[in-house]
Amino acid sequence: MPVNTLLQDRLGSMFKPMMIVLAIVALVFAGLYGFVSFRSMMIGRFLASMANPPQTVSVTTAAYREWRPKFSAIGTFRAVNGADLALETSGIVEKIHFQSGEDIKAGQILIELRKDTDNARLEALKATAELNAINLRRDQSQLKIRAASQATVDTDIANLRSANAQVVQQEAVIAQKTLLAPFAGRLGIRQIDLGQYIGAGTVIVTLQALDPIFLDFVLPQQDLNGVSVGQTIAATVDAFPGQSFTGKIDAISSKVDLASRNVQIRASLANGERKLRPGMFASVEIATGKPQRLITLPQTAIVYAPFGNSVFLAQKSEESADKKAPQGSGLIAHQAFVRLGEARGDEVSVLEGVPEGATVVTAGQVKLRNGAPLAISQEPSPPVDDSPKPVDQ
Repeated sequence: MPVNTLLQDRLGSMFKPMMIVLAIVALVFAGLYGFVSFRSMMIGRFLASMANPPQTVSVTTAAYREWRPKFSAIGTFRAVNGADLALETSGIVEKIHFQSGEDIKAGQILIELRKDTDNARLEALKATAELNAINLRRDQSQLKIRAASQATVDTDIANLRSANAQVVQQEAVIAQKTLLAPFAGRLGIRQIDLGQYIGAGTVIVTLQALDPIFLDFVLPQQDLNGVSVGQTIAATVDAFPGQSFTGKIDAISSKVDLASRNVQIRASLANGERKLRPGMFASVEIATGKPQRLITLPQTAIVYAPFGNSVFLAQKSEESADKKAPQGSGLIAHQAFVRLGEARGDEVSVLEGVPEGATVVTAGQVKLRNGAPLAISQEPSPPVDDSPKPVDQ
């Protein structure tokens, strides 16, 4: 057999296994390459989805609202006339002429103390005065016939005046044992009982004139330019939620308190139904100036920061607009800086930065940044109140 043929046979027998090994190696490398590429692609997709997922937020639509400037204050009701009634003298309660919570008239008798001893002393003093009057008349007639001196008549006149003065004094002592209503009003709770011994100054009952009623409150000195006597005020009390009581400013203090720089103001309100009571706490509002049309937002929509306040607007992204995405999807966050006006309760007025009809994020801003995709929450937003009050649970 020729040498060339033998070499060809040997090379042919070695080539086939080599090709098989190379094919297997190529398949292994191709598999590894495909696995690495697939893994990289999936990791990239996962990281991309984790880097910018849609953030669920609550939104509201910016709209104009009539906003009238006003001052707010806290006040306390007090009676036009109010007093804790007491007697100037001591004694035993003999008669009580009133019931607790009763409406009374001025001058009405309320209680009487025992005064038998005082009446007896009054009769004795009246008898002495009558005797002095008789002596005076006798001596005056004798003076005409020069049977008595002028000095005797002068002494009789002085004695009569002294006796009459003692009668008046005793009548005043007796009058002090009867308590009369100093003005018309409504009584409080009776503090004494029949037959009880009371000392001078012991409180018997409180009397309050309830219609009209005063409301005292204070305002900062910078608000003085916006209030005047005769201006209308509105007051609300916790005892009657949803009900407003109107009145007018009666007086403004002539000085500003040095410690607080506040000025005291007094208003009067009609109180025919006697709903308002002295000592009640009240929230006061005073409308000033003309109504203005301003865009208002919930205070939760504002991102407060030292470098400037801002809001996040929900806007359609350019990609979603090109693809005509359905309503409610394809929204992204856009941060807009704003200039705020007066805050009132849960609301704040926006002077610049938010156009009418803009969709503003009201909850969930903490996790947002410019361009972040948004998902709108379907949960109802909490109500917005310009005069919020705590609710007992």
